[in-house]
Amino acid sequence: MKARAFSYFRAATIDQALDAHARAGDEARFIAGGQSLVPALSLRLQAPRLLIDITHIDELRGVRREGGYLRIGALTRHCEMLSEPLIAEFAPLLAAAAPFVAHPAIRNRGTFGGSVALADPASEFPAMTLALDAEIEVVGPSGARRVKADDFFIDLFETTLQPGELITAVYVPLFKADQRFAFDELARRRGDYALVGCGMLATFSGERIEDIRISFFSVGNKPTRVKGTEATLIGSSLDAERIAVAQAALEGDLAPPDSDEVPPAMRLHLARVLLGRLLGRLGDGA
Repeated sequence: MKARAFSYFRAATIDQALDAHARAGDEARFIAGGQSLVPALSLRLQAPRLLIDITHIDELRGVRREGGYLRIGALTRHCEMLSEPLIAEFAPLLAAAAPFVAHPAIRNRGTFGGSVALADPASEFPAMTLALDAEIEVVGPSGARRVKADDFFIDLFETTLQPGELITAVYVPLFKADQRFAFDELARRRGDYALVGCGMLATFSGERIEDIRISFFSVGNKPTRVKGTEATLIGSSLDAERIAVAQAALEGDLAPPDSDEVPPAMRLHLARVLLGRLLGRLGDGA
């Protein structure tokens, strides 16, 4: 199939992009990397009257420190998440997840902001914003606002983004010396969507966990923090007994949907295996 006919507008500023969307209303879509939108257009799952190209807006680019945060511009490409020194230093969980995102051709085009905005429940980066306690900066007709990742993801491909709004940047708290992180996913082939994936960030006092955030993907309709499991770990050291307690707690946090690919019980089992593996890495000083 081919996409339906549409008009194209290249915006040079955020204001131009917002103004073009306001004029076209529901008939407009923003496009950056296009790794999700272009296939949807080709399949006619979406048929906008106007595509607004935001790839030339300088305000959406760049990675820099701002106070206690690392500001990652929405147009930062997946491949830059792998190569940017500031991300490796101050948001290493994102750098650890980046090699697992699809394949090099897609990483060369796909954007960080686009991935977060799409909110694919099987994608790595939306889930990692949860683990990192990130804030998503959004701009739209009503002005700019920042939304905690915990509040941003609502349901399947649904976020708090309103019509005409776009993500400008993601703010990640700077990684600290007393923190440890771990990431991994289980997939049939490298680059395939994960059967289950997980990332975590923990703050330690000696060998005791002071705080921990654990986020799974490919286990439900949206990126999922396992708060009950997190609670079993706070104040404890990561010995085998404590890890087993955390694995058992997953059943209260996760309810994987039924699918032809992987039965819910199998996906939950894989989540337990992956959790144990990653907590073991944290205990070893990951």
